[in-house]
Amino acid sequence: MEKGAIGSNSRDADFIEHLLIASNHNYMLFFTESGQCFWLRVFEIPEGTRTSKGRAIQNIINIPKEENIKAYIKLISLKDTEYLENNFIIMCTKKGTIKKTSLEAYSRPRANGINAININEGDSLLEATLTTGSSEIVMALKSGRAIRFNESTVRPMGRTATGVRGITLENEQDEVVGMISIDNPETTVLVVSEKGYGKRTDIDDYRVTNRGGKGVKTLNITDKTGKLVAIKGVTDNEDLMIINKSGIIIRIAVSELRTMGRATQGVRLITLKGDDEIASVARIEHDEEEENGADENAENTGTEPAADDTNE
Repeated sequence: MEKGAIGSNSRDADFIEHLLIASNHNYMLFFTESGQCFWLRVFEIPEGTRTSKGRAIQNIINIPKEENIKAYIKLISLKDTEYLENNFIIMCTKKGTIKKTSLEAYSRPRANGINAININEGDSLLEATLTTGSSEIVMALKSGRAIRFNESTVRPMGRTATGVRGITLENEQDEVVGMISIDNPETTVLVVSEKGYGKRTDIDDYRVTNRGGKGVKTLNITDKTGKLVAIKGVTDNEDLMIINKSGIIIRIAVSELRTMGRATQGVRLITLKGDDEIASVARIEHDEEEENGADENAENTGTEPAADDTNE
């Protein structure tokens, strides 16, 4: 295919966050914030042209209108016993609960979905990821701390269980901002704060601690940095899409961010105007064309060269 062709038209302030290669007989699992899981065969997804906008997921599966999808997972097969027994789904909630369930528990699709995790009142599902049984898990808090443990310390549970404590919150206002699972040794841990600071750190800088503890400092939180808003597992061949509350979207190549120590303040990724803050961060495939136009757009986007890290 010709390099640089438009892959899909997107709606205003929208962009392609994930690109999956799947066969018609693969399954997609969709997890909602209330802990429901829905199945969809790939061939059931309406096939569009290369430049079509696609359809809203609520029009394809029976998700209640007020529900938001928080995670999705592609499954190769629901009939391969070895695959089902040797892979797991790990979920985490905003209040720090984590739950591990064997993939086998998701091998019998139901049209109206199932309860994947029992969510306590005032809590909601934040992430769900497919793991191998020995993946490294890192959870990060808004207060700037993160915990690392091997998933082998979490025993598998049935679908109706609530789960166990993954990390202890600092106070009632604190919450989990993200969970990542790492298998690839080239993956680094990226954290971003609400006032535009961020940094990459090697996974080995996060010492392994007991699941359920308070974790270690992942970003030196100050008035200048603001609270933590995101944690992502990233490699040099990816980009970041940073969405501000004012609606501005900025793209940054991960390779431009050097790795640095865990407890530092990090570098300024973007310059925010007034009371603007970062709303969310997404990891996407690296785009060479974006890189070529970055210098020309720097003034318009508010990006600036990465400064030296400080530890104030």
